[in-house]
Amino acid sequence: MKFCTLKKMDVTNKRVLVRVGYDVPLDDKGNVVDNSRIKESLPTIQYLLKKKAKIILLTHLGRPKGKAVEKLRCDAVAKELSCLLNKPVKKLDDCIGKIVEKQISAMKQGEIILLENVRFYSEEESDDKNIRYSFAQRIAANADVYVNEAFSVSHRDSASMSVLPLFLSSSAGLHLEKEVSTITAALNNPKHPFVAIIGGIKLETKIPVIRYILPKVDKVLLAGAMIFTFYKVLGYEVGNSVVDASQLEEARKLLEQYKNKIILPIDVVIADKIDATAKSQSVDCTKIPEKMLALDIGKKTTDNFIAHLSTAKTVLWNGPLGVYEIEQFSQGTKKIAQYLSTLDATVIIGGGDSSAALEKLGIADKITLLSTAGGAALALFSGEKLPALIALEESAKH
Repeated sequence: MKFCTLKKMDVTNKRVLVRVGYDVPLDDKGNVVDNSRIKESLPTIQYLLKKKAKIILLTHLGRPKGKAVEKLRCDAVAKELSCLLNKPVKKLDDCIGKIVEKQISAMKQGEIILLENVRFYSEEESDDKNIRYSFAQRIAANADVYVNEAFSVSHRDSASMSVLPLFLSSSAGLHLEKEVSTITAALNNPKHPFVAIIGGIKLETKIPVIRYILPKVDKVLLAGAMIFTFYKVLGYEVGNSVVDASQLEEARKLLEQYKNKIILPIDVVIADKIDATAKSQSVDCTKIPEKMLALDIGKKTTDNFIAHLSTAKTVLWNGPLGVYEIEQFSQGTKKIAQYLSTLDATVIIGGGDSSAALEKLGIADKITLLSTAGGAALALFSGEKLPALIALEESAKH
């Protein structure tokens, strides 16, 4: 990547606008349920504090669709960040306007302001390029430097992500730099054997990833609900499991072209419903009974996957291997995750669901990179150019 990095920027006594990805889940009382995305930004904020910058944070929260929604205000996020930093974080009720200008102009070195939810403005995601540019210009007027520490939304072509960097000296945040460099290095210059694990529900969203990485990897292990489209192509009975009819031909082509690389589950855990009380059992993948659902990989598959992973030097994983939210259907995801935590290899796990599963197991610190980025990680895994990263590169040119 050809963008500037934070440690090469002069930020001392500068007004540094940091676009963070604090789109965190809130409970019914408005409290932050999972602060992992806030924690990811701490090294960048602490670095800026050490450099005596004036820190202005900008984020979105939820999908207010261009209107102010009380339950999506960023007050709880400011409170959570303040607790993590053990330092006051001033929350403003807007992200542009005279009050914002006045508060920022009065900032002292080392102070932190969190602006209001940027998606309260329809201009943020407007289809009109000129409207996005005008809005970004108004935000940029209150800052000297822009830092992207929101990899999770770097695939979005929005004002605060892909336009703001064009108006300010811009750089990547420390965590974004780590995520992007680690993923791109694994994709473009991996140590072999290189094994990918692709799980999840919708085959349509995973096809670009599978298609992009198959020429690069030695093996790709497929799991999750999307495998039933491949089973259908092979003529297996899939019971009540979901088949994506629109992707049958694509699945057929992949199996024909890469039959020596694609590894499908050989047994699955079945039940009659997706419920913690459902009775379950393991069956051969060719013998899924009618009216039954396959909800996890079986023990034989887990052992087979581990055998393929045992010699791997690079592992890329996106998407859970079963319905991990329910204990009895989470065993495949857990066992593979626990095995990877012991592996002497570069292990990259990207995507909100698979990352959440690993956070629960408490082994995140034993993984090379555990990305919470979801759609952005998926886009990067697919070889896409991310609009926000393109904007950082454009800024670096000037």
